[in-house]
Amino acid sequence: MAPSLSLAQVLPESLAPAEVWERAELVAHAHAVTLGRSRGLSSAARLLDSGTRERAWLLYAWWRACVDRVDGDRSGGWRGAHTALPARVTAIGQLTAQALAGEATGDPAFDGFGVLARECGIARALAHDVIAGFALDGGEWVPRGEADLLRYAYCSAGAVAMMAALAMGVAPGDEATLDRACEAGIAVRLATIARDLAEDDAAQRCYLPLEWLAEADIPPGEQFKPHARTALLPLVGRVCALERTYRRSARRGARRLPFRSRWAVLALAGVFGAMAGKVERGGAHAWDRHPVISGAAKWWYLLGALPSALVTPRRATEPPPRSRRGLAEGARETA
Repeated sequence: MAPSLSLAQVLPESLAPAEVWERAELVAHAHAVTLGRSRGLSSAARLLDSGTRERAWLLYAWWRACVDRVDGDRSGGWRGAHTALPARVTAIGQLTAQALAGEATGDPAFDGFGVLARECGIARALAHDVIAGFALDGGEWVPRGEADLLRYAYCSAGAVAMMAALAMGVAPGDEATLDRACEAGIAVRLATIARDLAEDDAAQRCYLPLEWLAEADIPPGEQFKPHARTALLPLVGRVCALERTYRRSARRGARRLPFRSRWAVLALAGVFGAMAGKVERGGAHAWDRHPVISGAAKWWYLLGALPSALVTPRRATEPPPRSRRGLAEGARETA
């Protein structure tokens, strides 16, 4: 089901000015947000040079502010919290558009994103796509088929990964590398969908396509019932298989990044790939406890990524089932 919110509503053109911060203040705010909200990114960012690290913080702070504004107060449950979703998505669209226009918003996370976009050439269309993903995440939307699942993964992570690639110095016209970055983001989102199935179910959300559930004879909303758990496992395997395909294709683009950025990206890919593998191997008991990769294991993947970062493989791999351009076009049609 497509949300009723259009992108014209999400990103209006005229907005009001507000307080102005210096770039150093925006970076300090973004750093504090990253330290407080994402230990994984904080660790990976240590591998980056100082300029790239600052831009990574600015991007994360904007994304985090969007998530927090969209989620709001969930004390009334997912559905109750998301009755106000259209207004919240419109608000983040307004702030983002204002920041991209070079106007102060009064929020350092959005103003920092405006600075980042001007420094790195982040296109307005990418912001459209990410915000369209927030719109998909609310209301009654569920993916009907694999294409819907992948479009959602593109909006919620693939487009963000492309922004991250631009922040790492990839030229806006380097389409091949941006394609690989998009695939890396999609792989990460697919891994987190597999990991968070139980949490999403508790929040009345399910990112497994309805067509998959129907093929497995699982009624919507009953995927975590005891009688459905065995039939659920092959569907999780399909998500993990997609994750592997996108991750393997994405690794080819890492060779185009500076060494330190390449190392960080390969380390993160290893961590999220391991998480998806842990869920798949866990079978019916994978979600008895929230699937995580320990801090020690993350350091292991960090070290393990070093050889590949030094000599990144160039061998071809299987292409992903859907290209970045097709997913972006589909997302914009849906929105």
